[in-house]
Amino acid sequence: MSMPSVSRVLLACGCLLLALCEGVRADVSVSIRGVVMAPVPCVVNGGSTLDISFGSEVVTNQVDGSNYRKTVPYTVTCGPQPTNNMTLTLLGSGAGFDSAVLRTSKNDLGVKLLVSGVAWPLNRALNFTYPILPRMEAVLVKNPGRTLTGGAFSATATLVVALR
Repeated sequence: MSMPSVSRVLLACGCLLLALCEGVRADVSVSIRGVVMAPVPCVVNGGSTLDISFGSEVVTNQVDGSNYRKTVPYTVTCGPQPTNNMTLTLLGSGAGFDSAVLRTSKNDLGVKLLVSGVAWPLNRALNFTYPILPRMEAVLVKNPGRTLTGGAFSATATLVVALR
């Protein structure tokens, strides 16, 4: 068989296959449903910055994860919501020595968050039932085996309230 004959045979087979496929038709209905939720109408701390001050008398060799514990005075006020099942998440950068601890501007110093006395790792959602807010505390911690130097420090994080 020469080359032009082969292409005519393939063309004829392709046309026959196309003709057969055009005679077969299948219809299937597709139904897509969902619910779009509006953001939770909540305000954290009245929309103001939440400041926690450890004061100006922190002694470097007394930072041990127990001393300098402060209650975090925050509020969450929500309007009508579809559920009381909510989460709190503290978003922030972890300290170089412990990713669960909030990094500060001072090397080897971090801020550990506690909820009801139990460590609350950064960037992990905590379930709660609104309007009962978990008791939150912050405590200074240092890189184990390191000596802290004196000086001012700061840390920044974002407290997020969401539906569960």
